Amino acid sequence: MRKQQDRKQVGPLLLIAASVVALDQWSKSWIRANPHSVELLPGFLNLVYSENRGAAFGLLVNQTFLITITIAILAVIILLLIRYPSLATTPTLISAGLISGGATGNLMDRLRFGYVTDFIDVRLWNDFHWPAFNFADSAIVIGTFILAYSLYQLGLFGKVYDHNHRTQS
Repeated sequence: MRKQQDRKQVGPLLLIAASVVALDQWSKSWIRANPHSVELLPGFLNLVYSENRGAAFGLLVNQTFLITITIAILAVIILLLIRYPSLATTPTLISAGLISGGATGNLMDRLRFGYVTDFIDVRLWNDFHWPAFNFADSAIVIGTFILAYSLYQLGLFGKVYDHNHRTQS
């Protein structure tokens, strides 16, 4: 009975992850086929073709390291959900799906091209541009915020604080 319930919980995670990968790969394919800049919201939002050979903001350019870290993160997500089924709440499954889908989308780019295709360009003020990003990056960030909130709701931050406070006393 427990295994059937576990499978039902994994379904939404896989659906979300697959949807993120599909949207991410489709959008990156489109921008690679149409690499010209497109102004969506004048002075604020543009589509631009960009090749990011690093991690966030183009840092850490070693592709082997980035691929290894991505695979490790995906494994940790799966192992935590298997090891601690109480963590498998709706918000944590949604966040795990978003993070897993985003990580997989960017991993596919790194393995196929040696870089991640970015294309969303946001100008925040004056001429300050946030570094270009993609749907996978957005899914990872949104998933991380949902995960942090979910873990907070589960009381895990309080338990860590209580544990550390007791051991220091």
